Amino acid sequence: MAKGVVAIILTFGLAACSPGGFSPAGEQVYAPGVKPNAKAVDGLVVGHRLMDAGEHELALEAYVRAAGEYGMTTDVKAAIGTANLGLGRLGQAEKLLREAIEAEDSTPEMWNNLGIVLLEKGETAEAVQVLKRAYALDNGESDAIRDNLRLALEKLEKSAYAEDNEEQQYKVVRRGSSEYQLRQIP
Repeated sequence: MAKGVVAIILTFGLAACSPGGFSPAGEQVYAPGVKPNAKAVDGLVVGHRLMDAGEHELALEAYVRAAGEYGMTTDVKAAIGTANLGLGRLGQAEKLLREAIEAEDSTPEMWNNLGIVLLEKGETAEAVQVLKRAYALDNGESDAIRDNLRLALEKLEKSAYAEDNEEQQYKVVRRGSSEYQLRQIP
């Protein structure tokens, strides 16, 4: 037993005497250290970047931190709602996006994302109305909102006149920092 302990001590001792020792080699990459006096990056900015990367859960955490810093502003509600949409939590997303669009400073993207939630929930008629509002607020400038409205109208028409009850399959695709678009699955 004593020989085993000596062997371990010698191994660690020799490792410490190697050129690198216990310190990292020059070409290795390590995370930066903590700067206690540094200012944190805005939680909304971090959340938007994480949403772009498809990291919806981490984005949600960043948005919740932003809510702690700024309160539940319209932008924070819309951001948390959009993150919940990305996570498939349609009930939570709908509630927050509805609250966000009630504000005077609501954006067409907020209306668009609510329309996507309603389409995902199967509430096509209301989704069409919401997407029409988003399109009008945007003055028809966003291709994504126009495409979502077109797909919603198509889905509404097919559901009203379909002879068979075959449902169309759609996939939510992210476009931009806070905008989603529906794509029909072939």
